[in-house]
Amino acid sequence: MAINHLKHGKPEADRAEDDAKTAAVVATTLKDIEQRGDVAVRELANKFDGYDRDSYRLSQDEIDALVAKVSPRDLEDIKFAQAQVVNFAQAQRDSMLDIEVETMPGVILGHKNIPVQSVGCYVPGGKFPMVASAHMSVATAKVAGVPRIIACTPPFKGEPNPAVIAAMHLGGAHEIYVLGGIQAVGAMAIGTETIDPVHLLVGPGNAFVAEAKRQLFGRVGIDLFAGPTETMVIADETVDAEMCATDLLGQAEHGYNSPAVLVTNSRKLAEETLFEIDRILNILPTATTARVSWDDYGEVILCDTYDEILAVADDIASEHVQVMTDRDDWFLENMTCYGALFLGPRTNVSNGDKVIGTNHTLPTKKAGRYTGGLWVGKYLKTHSYQKITTDEAAARIGAYGSRLCLLEGFVGHAEQCNLRVRRYGGQNVPYGKAAK
Repeated sequence: MAINHLKHGKPEADRAEDDAKTAAVVATTLKDIEQRGDVAVRELANKFDGYDRDSYRLSQDEIDALVAKVSPRDLEDIKFAQAQVVNFAQAQRDSMLDIEVETMPGVILGHKNIPVQSVGCYVPGGKFPMVASAHMSVATAKVAGVPRIIACTPPFKGEPNPAVIAAMHLGGAHEIYVLGGIQAVGAMAIGTETIDPVHLLVGPGNAFVAEAKRQLFGRVGIDLFAGPTETMVIADETVDAEMCATDLLGQAEHGYNSPAVLVTNSRKLAEETLFEIDRILNILPTATTARVSWDDYGEVILCDTYDEILAVADDIASEHVQVMTDRDDWFLENMTCYGALFLGPRTNVSNGDKVIGTNHTLPTKKAGRYTGGLWVGKYLKTHSYQKITTDEAAARIGAYGSRLCLLEGFVGHAEQCNLRVRRYGGQNVPYGKAAK
């Protein structure tokens, strides 16, 4: 393989050190929330958000007043985007069927898709008010039929952001809290004197939110690791450098540690994209953030062949993968590790982030190797059941079961089976003997 890095990001060792520091802060903070509940949450909200309230839950009157501040056009746009997300989530839900089959005479097996009973939705918003994240988590949970949906978002410039609160409310949140960061995720998962804990945490966030979810997994379920945004552009000479640079920096502005990677088989495109990135960073209003992210986490990788591009892309397993080549469908058919694909120059990651209808909460840090993104199915638990309806089936399955239990040395297990053989197998099975 001939794979060359024209630009490297921060070394893996440095990234690992950053992760370790984050983990230590999160562990201490979560322990504090567990021990001191609402008091700790309030102190953290004051320290990190500069926001103080007796109760961080918004009243219905407060919600109504905030929604009223949203302009009619913005409200219409929020409703449009939410409708796209709901429509796709409903189509996905409709594809998930409860089943019941008779696998042999008298043996019935099935499964039911049951909603998680409570979910905590985190909607980022400290630096940018992430209106769209409310659709992705709250509205999708509603489609799944979750009976208790609570949502947290940090204040924006010292106050609840009206558009975010409107999106949460319209999406179907039953409780809305103005809390950000570790304190929000910790309060929802651990519970406090005033916040009942949830069964599942969902939603993207910064490195601290992602690490908090990781540490809380097991106590509660989580959707996936959705930390700082990642983007990859796979491109060949069918597109130009301006488009590649724009798509890379469009995601790098999320934060100071958002990886953006160009993978291409065109040296000309790679070099021109580097030039275009410098040009755009001189005029981009969010360049203060995007430049740091690009300097520390940006990469340009030059390959010889499309097979090499595919191998590199699957290894990186980026959250967002923008594919702009002469064989976009080939990548769709052959890529196996990613968050979401954006195929062709007409689409882009921002479509998925804000409006097109697919969910924007996606796996990061190579989690795309073992999970897809948030979708309606994440809120559903598939539970199996079984029943035997005839004496003959009970005796037949029991005989097999008894022998297989004894094969493993489980005598008590075998006796569960034997009892059914004796009860339902007729007069020809001696009482007290293992099925043979």
